[in-house]
Amino acid sequence: MGKLQKHRLVLGLVTLVMAGSLTACDDGRAGAEGAAKQLASSLAALDVGQLAVEGKDAAAANDQLKAVFEGLGAKPAVESGDVKLDGDTATFPLNYSWNIGSAKWEYSSEATLKKAGDKWAVQWTPALLAPELSEGENLSVKTVPAQRGQILGAGDAPIVEDRPVFRVGIDKTKVPAEQADASARAMAALLGLDPEEYAKQVAASGPQAFVEGLVLRAYTADITEAKIEAIPGGSSILDSMALAPTRTFARALLGSVGQASAEQIENSNGALRAGDTTGTGGLQQKYDSLLRGKDGVEVLATPEVKSEGETPGTKVFFSSLPSPGTTLKTTLDLKLQQLAEETLAGVGPASAIVALKPSTGAVLAAASGPGSNGYNTALLGQYAPGSTFKIVDSLAMFRNGATPDSKVECPSTLTVDGRTFKNAEGYPESSLGSVALRDAFAHSCNTAFINARDAVSQDQLESAAQALGVAVEAPKLGADAFLGSVPGAAEGTEHAASMIGQGKVLFSPLSAAVMAASVANGAPVSPQLVLNADAAQSSEATQNPSAGATPTESGSASPSSASALPASPASTKPITKEEAASLADMMRAVVTSGHAGFLAEVPGTPVGAKTGTAEFGNDNPPKTHAWIVATHGDLAVAVFVEEGGLGATTSGPLLKKFLTAAG
Repeated sequence: MGKLQKHRLVLGLVTLVMAGSLTACDDGRAGAEGAAKQLASSLAALDVGQLAVEGKDAAAANDQLKAVFEGLGAKPAVESGDVKLDGDTATFPLNYSWNIGSAKWEYSSEATLKKAGDKWAVQWTPALLAPELSEGENLSVKTVPAQRGQILGAGDAPIVEDRPVFRVGIDKTKVPAEQADASARAMAALLGLDPEEYAKQVAASGPQAFVEGLVLRAYTADITEAKIEAIPGGSSILDSMALAPTRTFARALLGSVGQASAEQIENSNGALRAGDTTGTGGLQQKYDSLLRGKDGVEVLATPEVKSEGETPGTKVFFSSLPSPGTTLKTTLDLKLQQLAEETLAGVGPASAIVALKPSTGAVLAAASGPGSNGYNTALLGQYAPGSTFKIVDSLAMFRNGATPDSKVECPSTLTVDGRTFKNAEGYPESSLGSVALRDAFAHSCNTAFINARDAVSQDQLESAAQALGVAVEAPKLGADAFLGSVPGAAEGTEHAASMIGQGKVLFSPLSAAVMAASVANGAPVSPQLVLNADAAQSSEATQNPSAGATPTESGSASPSSASALPASPASTKPITKEEAASLADMMRAVVTSGHAGFLAEVPGTPVGAKTGTAEFGNDNPPKTHAWIVATHGDLAVAVFVEEGGLGATTSGPLLKKFLTAAG
């Protein structure tokens, strides 16, 4: 046989072998595996409308798929497992993974494909979607609420704890589907809710859901049990809820607890679902994931109701136990907080009282008055501090050699670069001219402190403020706050304005109280509100970007947080006990010989104080903020009233009332 013939023979044998191999391997596995993966991806997308289906019309199968899983409010991850072939039949597992609230539900179902012509068709049964699921059953989720963590005050006294409430809303099991929207809108009207928003919540909830609209501590004249039940599906459920002693107690500081809004759910990365309870504002929002714990969930299969009056049975497909929330410990004194709120109850403009314990920095009260309209004026407000800032001026002057007995010049008016400064209305003529610094401080002589501007630079003011614990970080506070802002550079009229707590100098009531507390303590005070903030840090919920926004003098918002403030420079020398004693001497003079003599009547240890009146706006005469800060034993207090007139006549009586009742 020639070489050419042998070569052709070998090629022919190779061709026969390859053809035989292709025939042997072409058992349909590749097509079956492809069909299995396509089924898994279609189930994950909740859309099997394009698949070949046997046992049910493809469109009907698609409708059933959506109906079965609609109540879970999520999409699963689905993967196909190893395919087993038996002729024209292929079987394989479908591995499902669901994120249901904070729980993960994983299971496998068995799928079957049959080859018809050149296609693999899915053998459709409800058990394909979940093992033991029967025809006519749909899945839904029931949340098993976790016990929310308490918020405690000083001495571990409960502030926020479980208290009886009525949860009012629509029970979708008690209203026909076609009536649910109308009922939702009627309930919204009764409860004073946005009808569109509440109707959306009701529509988005599963058929077994109770959709909460409002939580009541008690029925009212407008919202009665009879009016609730008159709405189809309207229901009122007696329950308990984590609440403060009263509806308004420290509301701006603590925040509130209620049903998650659509925005909160969207921003929670799957941690919140419709109907979940979450914190809104204040500490309840900042530490929500710590307080909330983890809800348990139950996945239930409920058959469709086929006749009126029929009570469907349920099967539990999955359950996870709730994990209770963690307690948040604070320094708030319940008596003083309530007293501060009662003191501010009749004040019309935005207002605040902050009380600190100088020896520890503990925030005992941080009340924002009703005129603050829910805003946390006490910790987040940004306002010119007026003459209370003369405490800072005086410390800077001491560091340049002055004493309380040093002579200063106090003319009736003073002009700086064309701008005329004057003293407050009613300033005593007897304290004009060459007077002791103590006297100028006691009567709050603006011109005397502005006259010191050449001896006290702007950076010395900044340093003195930081020496008093102001405009520095508050790492122990554990809450969003504004700790003050004192520019390190200013010239001309701006520097002159800084000397009387105006210009670009801004304080919050908290920072004013810190300043006074540092005088009483003889060392800088770093305020503390949340005792276990460090332990809670890793559990904090995703923050609302606007949670720390604070209104400025113009009413606009700017981000501010205790942790975002500059640290005190290493070169800043903390206030000493000797310096603090001199400041305390002058603050006492405000009471004994100045215009806060009314505080001499406060029982107990002697009171030291400093008033402040800060002009703002373009009105003529200008509007003013009213301030007063005081020390009383181991208590430092700041009282603020926006658009309040004079500090002595507006904030002073509020302070006297608070200190007298505090005992």
